[in-house]
Amino acid sequence: MKRFLPDNFTLAMIATVILASLLPCTGQGAVIFNDITRVAVALLFFLHGAKLSREAVIAGITHWRLHLLVLLLTFALFPLLGLLLKPLLQPLITPDLYLGILFLCMLPSTVQSSIAFTSAARGNVPAAVCSASASNLLGIFLTPMLVGLLTTAQMKGDSKMDSVLQIGTQLLLPFIAGQVARRWIGAWVEQHKPLTRIVDQGSILLVVYTAFSEAVGQGLWHQVSWATLGGLLLINVVLLGLVMFISAQAARRLGFSREDRIAIVFCGSKKSMASGVPMAKVLFAGGALGAVVLPLMLFHQMQLMVCAVLAQRYAKQA
Repeated sequence: MKRFLPDNFTLAMIATVILASLLPCTGQGAVIFNDITRVAVALLFFLHGAKLSREAVIAGITHWRLHLLVLLLTFALFPLLGLLLKPLLQPLITPDLYLGILFLCMLPSTVQSSIAFTSAARGNVPAAVCSASASNLLGIFLTPMLVGLLTTAQMKGDSKMDSVLQIGTQLLLPFIAGQVARRWIGAWVEQHKPLTRIVDQGSILLVVYTAFSEAVGQGLWHQVSWATLGGLLLINVVLLGLVMFISAQAARRLGFSREDRIAIVFCGSKKSMASGVPMAKVLFAGGALGAVVLPLMLFHQMQLMVCAVLAQRYAKQA
C-alpha cells in the first residue's frame, strides 16, 4: 500500500498550496519571492548541467530511432490527444484548467524519474539518459513554440520569440554553464546529490507558492469546485493511460528490444514539473497561472505512482 501513498515532496506541495491559499504573498513580498524564485530555478538548471555525464549522453545518442519515437510521443502525440479530447474535456473543467491540460501536453519529459524508473525496471539506462535530456533541452524551444501555435488565451503579451529567449536565458544558459563547469565541480555535485534534490524541490515549491498566491488573489478557489477537481483527475488518468498504452504498442510493433521498450514507455509518457512550472511562469499571465500549473501538479504525482508499480512489474518479468 505504501507505493500508493503520497511522498514527502507531494505532501510539501499540498502544504505550499494551503499556505498560499491562507497567507498569499502580495505587494513587495511577491516581488522579493519572484526574484528568489528566479535565482533558485537558475541554480537548479546549473546543477543539472553539472550533473549530466557526457559519457552517458555519448553512449545513448546513437540510438536515434528510440530518441525520435520518444520525441514524437512527447511533442506530437500528447498535444494531439489534448486537442482531440477537447470536446470531452471542456464540460468537465474550466477554460483555464483546459489550458493547463494543453500546456501539460506540450511539456518535455522528466529526467531524474525517467532514468530512475528505467533503471529499476532493468531497461536501457544510457538511452533513457540521452532521450530524457534531449527532450528537456528541446523543450526549452519547442514548448513555447507549441503554446504559441495551439493557444493564445491567457498568454502574456510577449511574442513567441521573446518567450523562447526568456526561457533560454532562465533555463538553458544556466544548464550550459553547468556543463562547462562540470570538469571542476561535477565530482562534487555527484557526491552531494541531496543538494540537487533540495534545490530541485525547493525551486518548484517557491514557484508553486508564488503562482498560487497570485491566483488565489484573483479568485482561483472560487472558480474550481470539488466536481471540477474530480474531472481533472479523471482527465489525467485517461491521458496517462492512453499515452502509456500507445507508447508500449508502438515500441513493440517497431521491433524494439525489451530494454528499449522500457525506456520508451518511461521517457515518452511523463512530463517534467521541474521545467514546466518555471516555463508556465514565463508564458502565462498571473490570473491563469495557478489554474495552468494545477493539472501538472496532479499529473506529476499520478505518473510517479503508476510508473513505480509498472517498474516493479517489469523488474519481476526480467
